[in-house]
Amino acid sequence: MNLPSFLWLWKIAAWAMGGAIAFYLLLLFSGAWMFYARTTRIGRPPWLANAHYVGGITIVFLVMLLLAIGLVGTVGYYGSLGHSPHLWAGLFVVGLVSLSAWSANQINARNSWARSLHITINAILFVGLAYVSWTGWEVVQKYLSE
Repeated sequence: MNLPSFLWLWKIAAWAMGGAIAFYLLLLFSGAWMFYARTTRIGRPPWLANAHYVGGITIVFLVMLLLAIGLVGTVGYYGSLGHSPHLWAGLFVVGLVSLSAWSANQINARNSWARSLHITINAILFVGLAYVSWTGWEVVQKYLSE
């Protein structure tokens, strides 16, 4: 097939992945700050929880954008999916981010399990983001060599 270049799509994906990693690190910092403020009982700035929540919404948006770009770009370029482990790594990260967002909305005084689940999911997400970045870099190298 003579399809137009998908380079512009990969550029958006690269910026979105960089943004997702940056927001993950910002969420890690703000989450650690909230944890420290809670455990030491010093209190937290009133804006911190809202900033953490907005950062979470942003990373969900970026990961869903990456999912859409990956599906459209791969099907458009190859005509099918499943050409590398990147698909499964990406789906794993999408699942973790979705589960993290759900667990964040469950955190309250009655659901003592939700906070620890949220923190555990986000620790696993660190590994997931590293793996999806690595497999994504392999995909990029494959496209550049063609």
